[in-house]
Amino acid sequence: MEIRCPDGGWLAVCGPDDLTPGRGVAALLPDGSQAALFLDRAGRIHAIGNRDPFTGAQVLSRGLTGSAAGRPFVASPLLKQRFDLATGDCLDDPEVSVPAYGVRVRGPERKAAAQGTGRAH
Repeated sequence: MEIRCPDGGWLAVCGPDDLTPGRGVAALLPDGSQAALFLDRAGRIHAIGNRDPFTGAQVLSRGLTGSAAGRPFVASPLLKQRFDLATGDCLDDPEVSVPAYGVRVRGPERKAAAQGTGRAH
């Protein structure tokens, strides 16, 4: 599985089988930032920035996942703000977002559908 980095290149991070529905995994990107990867319960893979914009801590990969109005989200483990896994938008404060990264699964390991807008913030 690969994440589209802010510089436009792709970075191999893990295989789809390394992800567990409802649990996040953090990945270090070449620019020093971090991404949080999630496999939602529908089998879609998402990647958003791992930095909680409210606290500055790299913790979103440790958040609780759920869905609201059909939108999968992760809630920060610190202050509980929810971030849309497809867009990175904060569901609790429309002025705040985290980056959303494109994800692709290549080759024979294509067991999960990749998601992500690839929108950088």
